[in-house]
Amino acid sequence: MKKKNNRSTKKKNKHWIIRITLVSFFMAIVIGVLAELSVKNLNIPGAFLVFLIIIFIGVFFDGIGIAVAASNARPFNAMAARRVRGASKAVELVHNADQVSNFCNDVIGDIAGIISGAAIAAIALKMYLFDVSIYNISLIAVLLSGLAAALTIGGKAFGKKIALTHWKTIVYYFALVLWTLENNLLFFKKEN
Repeated sequence: MKKKNNRSTKKKNKHWIIRITLVSFFMAIVIGVLAELSVKNLNIPGAFLVFLIIIFIGVFFDGIGIAVAASNARPFNAMAARRVRGASKAVELVHNADQVSNFCNDVIGDIAGIISGAAIAAIALKMYLFDVSIYNISLIAVLLSGLAAALTIGGKAFGKKIALTHWKTIVYYFALVLWTLENNLLFFKKEN
């Protein structure tokens, strides 16, 4: 019986790896195109704001991934028994913590890092079009890269502390948002 469960788990992991790789590929393309179009059509301060939002999204989802990985199902099982909205989704997240954490930390986080680099390039190109000297553009691009790294690393360090301390609240509200989306948006509704 144990060998059968082991095979089943390995098969499930292989399917997850293939699925998340494909999802990551297509998400990166879609998000990259959307970010590129939004940065391309904005002025430099607007493009800088998009750059900061992209970094914030990566930090935010990293915190969610850490909270789910640090959580346990006990409080959510009790809430689900009392039929608290979103509690069953929280239990589902906790039981799939490896996949949720992988998606939030690695997929969203890595895509945000890559897209923020593309935003830096787009900002540098905008500056070039405004006849800013190549030396100044290079300096600004290096400074923006340093800012992206500092905000990402510092933000994730700050977020990890919060996530490890307040995992129950973070997981519950994330689950509640997902539960609300699943129950109120037509394309998320599950077949009964």
